[in-house]
Amino acid sequence: MTTITKKELIDQISEKSGYKRVVVKKVIQTFLDDVIDELGRDNRLEFRDFGVFETKCRASRVAQNPKTLERVEVPAKRTVKFKVGRLMKLRLQERDQLDSLAKENAPGVTDSPVGDVAQG
Repeated sequence: MTTITKKELIDQISEKSGYKRVVVKKVIQTFLDDVIDELGRDNRLEFRDFGVFETKCRASRVAQNPKTLERVEVPAKRTVKFKVGRLMKLRLQERDQLDSLAKENAPGVTDSPVGDVAQG
């Protein structure tokens, strides 16, 4: 897995589209700012086939500090939930299938971190 930064994504889109990098950067930043604004207003954002962003309220709860074992009250908070859309789900399934095929066809590759050990 590789991490792609916003800058790298802007460069990719700029190359593919032929638009100048500064234009693509402004469009993407405006889009991201608007997504944040709309979610801040508790609006649901639906991008067909990509996915849905919506806010969710997590209830307050009592947690435990793992070091001290002290009980701590965690207040309620709003968070963002993302539900994967149809095309993204299909792309992820395709990737899983390709990974499975590669694993089946690779000689000497096992799921075990130790590998094959000769019994003697």
